[in-house]
Amino acid sequence: MGGRHSIELALPGASIGAVAGAMAGGLTLLAGQPTGMAALSALSLAVPLALFGGLYGVLLGHGVFRPGTFGLVGLYWVAAFPVSRLAQESLAGVGLGDGVLPFLAYQAMVSLGFAIGFVWLHERIMPHWLLRRAHANPLAKALLGLYVRHAGMLRARREQRR
Repeated sequence: MGGRHSIELALPGASIGAVAGAMAGGLTLLAGQPTGMAALSALSLAVPLALFGGLYGVLLGHGVFRPGTFGLVGLYWVAAFPVSRLAQESLAGVGLGDGVLPFLAYQAMVSLGFAIGFVWLHERIMPHWLLRRAHANPLAKALLGLYVRHAGMLRARREQRR
């Protein structure tokens, strides 16, 4: 039963990761690559990003991450994004010409931009998902409580400034 509850928390992050990875296929098509290469590129990035995105939701639900924070999440994606890109390049790319370490270093730098976008989307999608699942999922209910408290703190701060 606890596994199902964690999987439900993983769905928003996994969806974001899958869509982000699939967009790589569209970019590959725009670059003039064949359709098969675009599909392989999309799939080989969508799968690891979906897995890491889903894991983020599970970790959020178990208290490793907190709503409204970025520092630890940024470090998470500094590791997860380069690993995802390495998986993609290993299967579909030719971007390792300069070596693995320079490739990973560059991907770690790029990952912070991805992390900002991921967190921004996740913070907008996850509360709506939690509202739908809170009645049947105690992890979702607890996490929704954290989101509500965080929103209350933000509102109080905004009112103090006025």
